Amino acid sequence: MDWSYFIYFAVVAVLLWGVGAWAAWKNKSAAAYGATLAGLLVFFCFIVSMWVSLERPPLRTMGETRLWYSFFLPLVGCIVYSRWKYKWILSFSTVLAMVFICVNLFKPEIHSKTLMPALQSPWFAPHVIVYMFAYAVLGAATVMALYMLFIKRLTVTEQEYEITDNLVYVGLAFMTFGMLFGALWAKEAWGHYWSWDPKETWAAITWFSYLIYIHYRRLPKHNARLALWVLLLSFVLLQMCWWGINYLPAAQGTSVHTYGA
Repeated sequence: MDWSYFIYFAVVAVLLWGVGAWAAWKNKSAAAYGATLAGLLVFFCFIVSMWVSLERPPLRTMGETRLWYSFFLPLVGCIVYSRWKYKWILSFSTVLAMVFICVNLFKPEIHSKTLMPALQSPWFAPHVIVYMFAYAVLGAATVMALYMLFIKRLTVTEQEYEITDNLVYVGLAFMTFGMLFGALWAKEAWGHYWSWDPKETWAAITWFSYLIYIHYRRLPKHNARLALWVLLLSFVLLQMCWWGINYLPAAQGTSVHTYGA
């Protein structure tokens, strides 16, 4: 199966996620879970078919990583909904996933079957997949921050801060595992665990920014709204780490992490 079939899988998945979001608003939990999980299954079937077609994990290019991000967003939304019963989270995760799906439809960035030697490593797939899941969880935390800063504002509850903190804990934990897998991969491919490549530098900056948020939130006297702004800044840094570095002069032709290089 080639990329031309993506639109069919994507439309079916988004429609199912939309049904799940609607069911959540109507307090029909069973239907919300069923439709959301069915959409995830449809989307994952396409990812698997691309894996078979390319004869490699679809993780090399930005377009391929967006596939995984589009898959993980509704998955994280479903997890948050099942844990805290937030009706709106499935709607937000569906809209965000649809944005990334649309970007892939207009700029797929899916390339050939070939993999450069450095990517032919058993650490390649777990490193990128774990990172994409971390990014999705931290994206959900960002949605919570935006919700509290600009929608709930003065009526924010302690439970909502707890949800946001827990999402950051989980996201940072998976990001840490992703960095460890990346270090092992780098040792195998290039002979050293860390080289301060532009991608690695921004990964470290992003990791520390989320760590700052966690430690600041645990201070006895802290400004909760300022903490949310720190979280938003951390997500901007995460975007820089994910795709922004591809446009930096320092990364052009030198970064081994530039997708599609």
